[in-house]
Parts: sequence; structure tokens; C-alpha cells
Amino acid sequence: MFESLRALPPDPILALTPAFRADPNPDKIDLGAGVYKDEQGNTPVMRAVKRAEERVLAGQRSKAYVGPAGAPGFNDAIARLAFGDTLIGSLGERRVTLQTPGGCGGLRLAAEFLARANPDATVWLSDPTWPNHGPLLGAARLKIESYPYYDFDAHAVRFDAMLDCLSSAAAGDVVLLHGCCHNPCGGDLDPSQWRALRDLALARGFTVLIDMAYQGLGDGIEADVAGVRLLAESLPELLLVTSCSKNFGLYRERTGALSVICASSGVAKAAASQLAATARANWSMPPDHGAAVVQAIMEDADLRADWERELGEVRGRINGLRADLVAALRGAGLARDFSFIEREKGMFSFLGVTPDQAETLIRKYSIYLVKSGRINIAGINRTNINYLANSLAELFKESEH
Repeated sequence: MFESLRALPPDPILALTPAFRADPNPDKIDLGAGVYKDEQGNTPVMRAVKRAEERVLAGQRSKAYVGPAGAPGFNDAIARLAFGDTLIGSLGERRVTLQTPGGCGGLRLAAEFLARANPDATVWLSDPTWPNHGPLLGAARLKIESYPYYDFDAHAVRFDAMLDCLSSAAAGDVVLLHGCCHNPCGGDLDPSQWRALRDLALARGFTVLIDMAYQGLGDGIEADVAGVRLLAESLPELLLVTSCSKNFGLYRERTGALSVICASSGVAKAAASQLAATARANWSMPPDHGAAVVQAIMEDADLRADWERELGEVRGRINGLRADLVAALRGAGLARDFSFIEREKGMFSFLGVTPDQAETLIRKYSIYLVKSGRINIAGINRTNINYLANSLAELFKESEH
């Protein structure tokens, strides 16, 4: 039976990592992998995470399953982090939260849940969006469409075109939004745009699904969820996928959650049973370690304060690198305006190179990035920023002749 299978091409992002490792060039730079890196090029374990792990391991008395819905303490803590205590109180039993294996597990659980609720629903994804959104949601056999989002020439959100397109979304359709730090473009919605989307969702009757993988990496823990909270307090239905990979550094622990807000507590009770059954049919029980660590941090004032301080350091470093890169490119003699990089948020931005230029950067300069030109700002540091800027200056000057 298996002889009929054919090998698939490697993932274009994941394939960069082994190529980078095998490259002997001492000046090589990895701007492709979507993980945070410090000045030494490492992805560190956060201080509060280390301390919380020690407490979890010292106090753990069992490795028994936690149940399909996950740990109640974690679910409450991660929902409060996203929605805030006030909104959690007002939502009451209209909200249900389940622990998932990372943000990917949350998206897949959301897709299966939506397919059960309305198998004819169309899911609208931004153009561009994270490449795994399509496979995760499409695997549930939901129809996928796209709405315009990013202007690659102006390096700005195409909000008027976005609203115009979504005005055709039908009641029962699903619109996926990035909560903050849009991956891959770094262009976020402003408060007035979030309000306009809320008004359109109410008028058209579509359901909003928010993917929030970077809370705390843009403008701050509270500021980054302002749009999420606006929609959650205004709409009768909402889905929110939360990931702890980036803001807690728990990449390999696969720690995430799906929160669903329903029109009534009765609907939420039915939704909870459907979600638990769907989770049971997919992964049965979620992993516990990462969730236990997050719960420990959120429930201890000292650990939480230390986590918030270090997250602030990470955020400050990323935003500082954005400004430093713009200055370095200007210093390298490039007349092209790269100021958009400083205005954008999170770990990613489009550099504005063609696929051929991206290939040249890899082949000639050992600067690894995806063919779309998306770069991970956190892959830059003080030792490689000038090499990156000078290499780009050479590349663009060559292309002009």
C-alpha cells in the first residue's frame, strides 16, 4: 500500500535550519527560524520558567492524565492573561477554555469545532498569513479564502481593501485575525481599525477567530490584547487561540489554549462538551509540563513579576533591533526607505527582496531567510548587524545596475 506514496518537498522554513547549520561561513546569519534569539544567538529558558520548573518538579506527586480539557488552573490563568479579570467576570459561563498542544493544537481544535458547528463555513485568512494557517484549518475540510492585508510596496496594512473584501463574508463564515505582531509582516491594526472590524462583524454576522501567539512582544502585555478584549466584550461569539511558545519561551513544551465565547451559558456548555470530545479524538490528553509551569508563574506574584520583567527585556531588545537595523541600513548608504521596519511589531518583517535576491543572500552571503523576504528580527545582534546591512547594500546596488 505504501508504495503509492511520493515524498513531499521540505518545508521552506524548516529546511533553512539544517542548511544554516551546515554552512561553514563564520559570518552566517539565520533570519529564517521563527524563534527568539538573544545576543549570543541562543533561545534561552526564561528565568521565571527555570524557577517555576523547580517548584513543579519538587511538588509533583503524579504523572496521571489531566483530562481532555487540560489543567483547570492553567486554563483559568491563560484566559485571564488574555481577557483580563474584569472581562472574565462579565463573560462568566459564556466562556470556555481548553488546554491544547501549543497554538497549532488550538488552531486545529478550533477548525474541527467550527466544522462541527458549520461544515459549510468559509474561513478568511489574511494575505499574507502564517503559512501553517491554511493546512491547519483546511485539514478540517473547511473552505479557505483570503482577504487583502499587507501592501508590499507601501509596507502598510491595506485596511480599506480588507474591509471591502470582508463585507462579502456571510453570516456563519469565520475571519481569522492576528491578535498582535502579525506573522509574517509585522503590520498590526490600530484601535480605530479594530473598532471598524467589530462593527463589520456585528453587521455581517461572521465569527472572529483570533490567533494570538505573541502577547507581550509588541507594545506590552496589556496593550497587545486591546483589540482582543474589544471584540470579546462586543461580539456574541469569538474564538481565541493562545500560544505560550514565544512569550514564555516554551516552544518544545507545546503549551497553548483555545477559548470560545458563546452567546449564552447554555450554548457554552454544549460547546465545551463538543470541544472535549474533539480533543479526545485528536490527542486524547494534552501535555502537562508547560501548562504547569505557566500556571505556577501566573499564580505567584514574585515569579510573575520576574516573567514580566524579562518579557519586557525581550520586547525592548526586539524593538531596539528594529531601530538599529534601520540606522545600519542608512549608514551602509542605502537610499531606500526602511523606516517601516521600525514601525512594525513583533519578530517579523518583510525585507522587500525578491525570491531571486533572497536566494542570492543565502548563496553568496550566507544570510538565511525565506524566499518571501520575511526576516526574524531577533536573529540580528550587535556582531552581525553591520555585516547584514553591508551585504544588503551590495545586493541592492548590484540589482540597480
